[in-house]
Amino acid sequence: MVELAPEIIALLCLAAVAAGFVDAIAGGGGLITVPALLAAGIPPVAAIATNKVQASFGTASATWSYWRAGRIDFGLLKWPLGSTLLGAAMGAFAVTVADTRWLMVLLPVLLIAIAFYFLFGPKANDEDAHARLTPLAYSAVAGGIGFYDGFFGPGAGSFYALSLVTLMGMGLTRATANTKALNLMSNVVSVVVLAAGGHVMWLLGGSMAVGQIIGGRLGAHSAMRFGPRLIRPLLVVISLGMVAKLLSDPSNPLRIMIAGWFG
Repeated sequence: MVELAPEIIALLCLAAVAAGFVDAIAGGGGLITVPALLAAGIPPVAAIATNKVQASFGTASATWSYWRAGRIDFGLLKWPLGSTLLGAAMGAFAVTVADTRWLMVLLPVLLIAIAFYFLFGPKANDEDAHARLTPLAYSAVAGGIGFYDGFFGPGAGSFYALSLVTLMGMGLTRATANTKALNLMSNVVSVVVLAAGGHVMWLLGGSMAVGQIIGGRLGAHSAMRFGPRLIRPLLVVISLGMVAKLLSDPSNPLRIMIAGWFG
């Protein structure tokens, strides 16, 4: 594994604070920490694995805050949590053997769709609406997002939140809270699978976890205090920010494809 200077570890811990805050509200914190880990010279699979460790602590901190405030319905999430477990386990295994380049084409398109939904779609608020799916039927959706979270991760929180609002009829703050429980399940399962393969840098992940816990608590309390006034615009900004970050990479296949269209 890579040996890092103390100042690099300190910067990675600061990145974890920012990622924990963003993750607790809108998801997407991985687009802060994963590039930071890669920039520090950590191999891609180890970067994803170590990111899952520190993210698990931040998500656990946010989940605890939402649960104590009575915002998470574990009875409703019983089946979705089970399918998320299975999906994340398969995704975490797949990342060790599969080519991730196709995700770089699909992910920006999905994130733009999420941003446009929250920007131009029906105004998401804290009022619950009629659920289009039963919890059992929604399990298939949760399992698919869990697979993606185990396979790569950044943006999974936005996908969970959007699906809970549109398919389960949850108000935005309630959806954000329940997202954390699903996200925690997929993160923990991913850590177990990737750790079994020896890909986790435990000391670095533990150090960054402290920052994630701080950021996660601050983000959860901010979301519960300000509700959709904070969550909705942050979901839009984070989604579009992730698209810009992904397309800023000259090797991104979607960027290369678009450049080819315009000569």
